[in-house]
Amino acid sequence: MTTWIAETDKKYVANTYGRFPIELVDGHGSIAIDSDGKEYIDLGSGIAVTSFGISDPDWVKAVTEQLGKIQHASNLYYTQPCAELAKLICERTGMSKVFFGNSGAEANECAIKVARKYGEDVLGRKNPVIVSLENSFHGRTLGTLAATGQDFFHKDFQPLPEGFVYAPANDIDATLAIAKDSDAVAIMIECIQGEGGVNVLEQAYVRALAGYCEESGTLLLIDEVQTGNGRTGELYSYMNYGIKPDVFTTAKGLGGGLPIGACVMGERVADVFGPSDHGSTFGGNPVACAGAISIFSRIDDTLLDAIKLKGEYIRRKLEGAKGIQSISGMGLMIGFLTDRPAKDIVNDCIAEGVLCLTAKSKVRLVPALNIPMEKLEEAVEIIKEVCAKGL
Repeated sequence: MTTWIAETDKKYVANTYGRFPIELVDGHGSIAIDSDGKEYIDLGSGIAVTSFGISDPDWVKAVTEQLGKIQHASNLYYTQPCAELAKLICERTGMSKVFFGNSGAEANECAIKVARKYGEDVLGRKNPVIVSLENSFHGRTLGTLAATGQDFFHKDFQPLPEGFVYAPANDIDATLAIAKDSDAVAIMIECIQGEGGVNVLEQAYVRALAGYCEESGTLLLIDEVQTGNGRTGELYSYMNYGIKPDVFTTAKGLGGGLPIGACVMGERVADVFGPSDHGSTFGGNPVACAGAISIFSRIDDTLLDAIKLKGEYIRRKLEGAKGIQSISGMGLMIGFLTDRPAKDIVNDCIAEGVLCLTAKSKVRLVPALNIPMEKLEEAVEIIKEVCAKGL
């Protein structure tokens, strides 16, 4: 592919992305269309962002109506979409306060600041420590890189901020020992480690962590950037475990395609922040919030049940299929290990008209939450054929 778009991008856009050779210019629902007019079944949804697909009519209507009113006001003034979205999130989760930013990394930065301020103000710790998990991923800012338990992401950006230690996932004895030895103020987890390979934390482990945090006063922070907003078949992935965090963060699918992040705080930390403790010029932007209200308000029990059924369908069809070694995930967040390299599988799927992602050594599927069943069935058959290719 050599076109003006690709050549201009390569010349002027920072060389931080390994793009696939496709120029996406249009689409509808779970169909993406490239500059040659070729159609693809989209099982990546912009890395779990376009919750109701490309150019969802309800989302477009909500966004454009708000654009016709006021597109930005800053946080010096109140706006209806910001207040309404915060109310919806708190009412459906039982949490107390929301801080809006523009990305998952910003939401996690906010959670880190909440934990540190709580640690100093409430627990009296002058150098608060946060435990996160090995193989985790929490963002690309220096703070969230430091929270990320993967050396690969650290190596070129030293020195990173201090105050983080890492524990092995699903080893409760080791995790609690590290938390106690470091006098940690918080434990930060993803219930499914997305960028780490779609690894699901065990029920007993997560519940034991929650119990320890409740008894000890340690905060439980849950990163729902990729797993939130219906992705796993529950509104937020922690709900699959029957627990409630002190703080959770979310982004990606909340906005439906516009940048928004949220740090959602429970009762214990609801009033940790005061004026000027944190801020964001664009956070709570009325257009982004209007789009998020459209998305969030449509994630109901009927949709969540359908997400679970579609996830079960994918697993059932791929389990034991030729060229597929194992499957992990929950709901419509699926990863599978293949005999051939994951990137080769993704490239071959592209050639056959299906867009997939990778997650370390696995192929990752995160389609729109409302992907039509017939398109999902068609895509899964193509994936099976591609995985069996040459074997």
